[in-house]
Amino acid sequence: MHTQLPFLLAMIVAIVLLNMLANKLKIAYPILLVVAGLLVGFLPGLPMVRIDPDLIFFIFLPPLLFEASWTISFKEMKKWWRIIGSFAFLVVFFTASSVAVVAHHFIPGFTIALGFLLGGIVSPPDAVSTGAITKFVKIPKGTSAILEGESLLNDASSLIIFRFALVAVGTGQFFWQQAAISFLWMVLGGVAIGLLLAWIFVQAHKRLPLDAQSNIALTLIEPYFMYWLAEQFHCSGVLAVVSGGLYLSAKRLVFLNSTSRIQSFSVWESFVFILNGIVFLIIGLELPEIVEGMREKGIPLRTAIGSGVLITGVLIAARVISSYAALLATFIFRPGVMPRARSKKRRWLMPMLLGWTGMRGVVSLAAALAIPITLDNGAAFPQRNLILFITFIVILLTLVVQGLTLPSIISRSGLFEGLMEEEPEELTRRKMKQGLKQHVYQFLKNKYETELNGHAGMEKLLKLWEERAKAADDTWMNEKTKVIFVELLETQRQYLTELNKDPKIDEDIIRQQLYQIDLEEERLRII
Repeated sequence: MHTQLPFLLAMIVAIVLLNMLANKLKIAYPILLVVAGLLVGFLPGLPMVRIDPDLIFFIFLPPLLFEASWTISFKEMKKWWRIIGSFAFLVVFFTASSVAVVAHHFIPGFTIALGFLLGGIVSPPDAVSTGAITKFVKIPKGTSAILEGESLLNDASSLIIFRFALVAVGTGQFFWQQAAISFLWMVLGGVAIGLLLAWIFVQAHKRLPLDAQSNIALTLIEPYFMYWLAEQFHCSGVLAVVSGGLYLSAKRLVFLNSTSRIQSFSVWESFVFILNGIVFLIIGLELPEIVEGMREKGIPLRTAIGSGVLITGVLIAARVISSYAALLATFIFRPGVMPRARSKKRRWLMPMLLGWTGMRGVVSLAAALAIPITLDNGAAFPQRNLILFITFIVILLTLVVQGLTLPSIISRSGLFEGLMEEEPEELTRRKMKQGLKQHVYQFLKNKYETELNGHAGMEKLLKLWEERAKAADDTWMNEKTKVIFVELLETQRQYLTELNKDPKIDEDIIRQQLYQIDLEEERLRII
């Protein structure tokens, strides 16, 4: 342990340095992480870091999915639920099936069950990687919401395929009727358990005398407990975490105070960032052993690389085909919601671009590492090292090739120039702030009109919201005006919550303003 701890700390330092370099180069940090994971495997003398495959999912997936469900806009997910649902479930099944058929026919030693196992691992695009890459280019909010929502939900469907394929590989049998019943139970049971536990956690946050540190500590425990309990009932732990996380995110203003919300944002962002980096570096540390295992099985490195390139091509082709199928289905059945573009050429080029956004990442890595080393009968798990190697090649190629070219393709093609129908962000922000100030001013004037005359503090408070002039000092903020000021902040939150129901308003802007209100409340506490 004493020899491993300095190395683990060095890994975290390396992750931080790689993120600094990525920001300087203006590329997504997962790209540098996967390249570093490849290079670190060739460094001599590094210790082996092994994690029990049974613990991989439990350690890494719950917090990653929980954090993603807190940051996504549920309003946008509801707006685009049809296409998100089709990409998260139908496209994942189509992609996994395509990988299974190709792997069975073209990769020696792969059964159809092993093909579905590999398909379940590499099917889901990664939410973190997609978000990190698209932040460098301007894309419509609808497209961004589709990519984020799909990346959040497709983890559940792909990992259900992964679990069924593991059983099929271990037993050599697969019963479709039993699988269909199990699938329904995993989905419905997982969602129900996640929502039930989320409601219980909300009540605990509200009723227990918790401070900010205790609130944050409890949020760190919650995704693990949701995942564990769902798995005990043989449900989808992933869906439990996602559904519970979405519920808690919607209720965050109810059970967390401003201090907890501000501090938890930084804690969770740093925690998830470190987890992502560790997974990429762990696979790099295991690469030499993986390559050696393939060599012992008589699998040449060139053949394994070729298999990885082949599967990557299948994934990209399946996603592009699915994108065009979705556009064609929309054109036939719901032409009123067809994406608008300046020309038909641009409209039919958009699915190609959507197909190019399928970067794989940490969920695929975690799933591959979670493959057991041996079967129940003690025999070595077939093709484990080759599956791990192919998964790494897929992630490497999709992140480096697609990830590096995607921003350039979007900016140079001009595909989104005619699609930016949303109000310019700065104009939306100005309108929101103007409405917010008017709302607060009217609230003050109507409720405290009788207290304004002759009260210097109240007069300054009214003037502050009438003109937003900066006060010379905070001596006017006595206990009475402080209570009123806190009430003003709360009414602003209520106003923004109602404003968020407008489908034309970007939820990210609302959340940014809510964060500023939390900061204002924290400043008020120390006056």
